[in-house]
Amino acid sequence: MTGTTSIRANGVDLGIESFGGADDPLVLLAGGTTMLSWPDVLCERLAAGGRRVVRYDLRDSGASTTLDPEHPAYDLRDLAADAAALVAALGAGTAHLGGAGVGGMVAQVAALDHPELFSALTLVGTRPVAPGPVDEDLPDHDHAILSALFAHPMPNWTDRDAVAAFAAEGAETLGDDPEQARATAARIWDRTPSADPAVHQANQLGMVFSRLDCAPRWRERLGDLELPALVVHGRADPFFPLGNGEALAAEIPAARLLVLDDMGTALPQDAADEVATTMLAL
Repeated sequence: MTGTTSIRANGVDLGIESFGGADDPLVLLAGGTTMLSWPDVLCERLAAGGRRVVRYDLRDSGASTTLDPEHPAYDLRDLAADAAALVAALGAGTAHLGGAGVGGMVAQVAALDHPELFSALTLVGTRPVAPGPVDEDLPDHDHAILSALFAHPMPNWTDRDAVAAFAAEGAETLGDDPEQARATAARIWDRTPSADPAVHQANQLGMVFSRLDCAPRWRERLGDLELPALVVHGRADPFFPLGNGEALAAEIPAARLLVLDDMGTALPQDAADEVATTMLAL
């Protein structure tokens, strides 16, 4: 079974894509920001390992409900409730929940708030606190690299080729594969259901998620998690430097840390076998 559609959960429509058998154990993958944060080859490898894989777009991204990406009327806890509602909407009792970037924050909160629904966690390139000021013991963004990134002129967001070229140029700055970034940006552009330049920009950059809070904090509750967890982090990640992943793995009791030497901010396609094999073992 494979296909892209949308599904109603927690009062919003969420874009989803499914891989594998409908009766297999569910692996639910939260985008960071769109579902394409999870490479096709990884989803296919998990499905070949006997899992039903469903990757989905967070609100205000991809094929999911988009209202006002510049002024979100929700927080991380609402996105966590979306993940919990998706498990029921998909007809599964429990799910292995994965999250990348901001999706990893969503996954942590969902597992803490709805422990009966999630059997395992995979957290990719994320940290244990919400967007905004970081805890003193966690490494903040590499501001020199981010300054260089945002020095690149913004593209015409209605021009597919210009957007893809912009993504490839940014990927070099972030330590990611430029050609993988180019192809992913083009696919995100194709999947954006609006011609509004602001919506295209939101889908490509995910700036809406930098405005999200989560009250109360969840970091202090991570020790309560009783499920197995995999923390995947890039050694070269300048956005959430490695210390963030190390802190996550240290604070979740049954967590394993997998550091990918050649990874920046995005999961590289050539790491799919290693990541999938480790996820299947949880």
